Amino acid sequence: MALAAILVATAVQAAPDSEKSLYERLGGVFALAAVVNHFSDAIVENPIVGKTSKNPALREWHTKSLDRLPGLKFMRTLWVCEVTGGPFKFSATQPGKTHLGLEEAHRDLKISPEEFDEVAAELGRSLDFAKVPAREKGEVLAAFAAHKKEVTAGDKTK
Repeated sequence: MALAAILVATAVQAAPDSEKSLYERLGGVFALAAVVNHFSDAIVENPIVGKTSKNPALREWHTKSLDRLPGLKFMRTLWVCEVTGGPFKFSATQPGKTHLGLEEAHRDLKISPEEFDEVAAELGRSLDFAKVPAREKGEVLAAFAAHKKEVTAGDKTK
């Protein structure tokens, strides 16, 4: 009986076969890479989280580590592709507690919840720039927000 209830619940929650994945609705890897490219460049220039940030770790990364930005864009694109249901697999250079966990990759940056929110706002602006429809934009931002606790794990102001 319990198994039947689980199967029914799963069937109700699952998208119909005709429903495309978020990855497909966003346009696939090339469209996602374009958003990640715009987003990554915008973060560098953002006064709250970029090269003029009050957070010394973020300021240093965005002024002294920009030679790593192309690789970071690649890793971000893989992460977004996997999170949205695409065929690409993300493999963390600094694995967190879960496969897609981000806490170790961000711990030394000491990102505060407010800084995370600004990065999310910048992501929203990049999605708007790419003319991503409201439904898909909301789904991307929700997937991003689901990792807030991990990304802010190194914050010392908690």
